[in-house]
Amino acid sequence: MRTDQPTWGRIIPVDSEHNAIFQALHGHQRTALRRILLTASGGPFREWSREAMRHVSIGQALQHPNWKMGRKITIDSATMMNKGLEVIEAHHLFHVPVEQVQVVVHPQSIIHSMVEFYDGSVLAQLGIPDMRIPISYALAYPERLPNALPSLDLFEVQTLHFYPPDPERFPCLRLAFEAAQIGGTMPAVLNAANEIAVQAFLDGVIPFLGIPSVIEATMAQHTSVPLEDASVALQADHWAREYAKAAVKEFVLSKTSS
Repeated sequence: MRTDQPTWGRIIPVDSEHNAIFQALHGHQRTALRRILLTASGGPFREWSREAMRHVSIGQALQHPNWKMGRKITIDSATMMNKGLEVIEAHHLFHVPVEQVQVVVHPQSIIHSMVEFYDGSVLAQLGIPDMRIPISYALAYPERLPNALPSLDLFEVQTLHFYPPDPERFPCLRLAFEAAQIGGTMPAVLNAANEIAVQAFLDGVIPFLGIPSVIEATMAQHTSVPLEDASVALQADHWAREYAKAAVKEFVLSKTSS
């Protein structure tokens, strides 16, 4: 084996959505793929109006209906930024255009994601919402590990619901799609600005709807450049964090003076 050439291992996705896509694609040609249907719970504010979301408290945003997660990712789920980041991940992991990734709001979190092929067949991976299942699959791949978790009871579930996401009420999802389509350093800027904005919300500095405002302001000031190496992404990340911090201060000042 030549030692002057880079070698790559196989990536086995652990996140429940990408793990589901990985399982559904197993044994199929990627060229037969029509689209990826990336499911989203919709978070705690799926049915809230935008006006109601102006008054979201930190405690309310941290109450996810299906999953127990860390504070930052729970807020990302509430804004649907987590799903936007997963769109970007799916685009790169499975080598599909962004336009072939569709987000489907599925409140029960039973279907973890689906893939549609050119013949119209749709394959889905189902299971209870417990991260131990995709983690064990990734660890044991291509085998499966037995566990003591409860089985999925479809008689108890009975009905599964699906809704289109609302980019007006959840602008973070729209911003993530825009960043993915622009490409280059823009997704790194999106991610960095989001981390600053989410922390500002958790610190009580900005309101819930201030999160997408800070991200959008940061993206608007960035000119994306190609990702030639990791240093370019790190530079974009550093710039975005500094600009987002300034955008947070500007947001606070504008609300104070109005």
